[in-house]
Amino acid sequence: MPVRILNLVALISGRGSNLQSIIERINEGRLDAKIAAVISDREQAYGLVRARAAGIAGLVIRPEVYARKAEYENELAQAVANYNPDLVILAGFMRILGGQFVQQFHGRLVNIHPSLLPNYKGLNTHQRVLDAGDKTHGATVHFVTAQLDAGPTIIQAQVAVDAHDDAATLRQKVLREEHKIYPRAIQWIAEGKVNFAHLIKTPAA
Repeated sequence: MPVRILNLVALISGRGSNLQSIIERINEGRLDAKIAAVISDREQAYGLVRARAAGIAGLVIRPEVYARKAEYENELAQAVANYNPDLVILAGFMRILGGQFVQQFHGRLVNIHPSLLPNYKGLNTHQRVLDAGDKTHGATVHFVTAQLDAGPTIIQAQVAVDAHDDAATLRQKVLREEHKIYPRAIQWIAEGKVNFAHLIKTPAA
């Protein structure tokens, strides 16, 4: 199957380090994609600075100016759709998207989560791993469905949990792996090696 240049829209809330790793892979010619726009729910998100530095359009759509979540998500969906993305990548987007938004971009919505899903869905994953006494931790790139952190897995990376680790050191370990596997997952999609329908039909053993 021929490789295609994927048109991406990234949704962010914060520093945008995963966004930066994707930008760098594209610039190095190692990722067959282009980022059409970066959209944030926070004006102060540093990821917008990264986008501007890379010559990428940056938009802010603030949820607090809308009376209802549905109104905000309708505006967000329209802004995303204007760029006709092949993939919408969540790169530290700290909002749970509603079913209508997810359905509109069904099979094109990808997220990275700092745990080895299905373990530790939701927030505070690093501390929860420590509290449980786990020996391994990691990150998961997955397609997004209406159920939180439950979509089909594309790729995972593991790290060892050492005796001296705290939540901060674990976060850094996992983040380093996130920066590797998120661009890799997008490249697999560009190469036709993986898609939502295939993962639904052939779940991991």
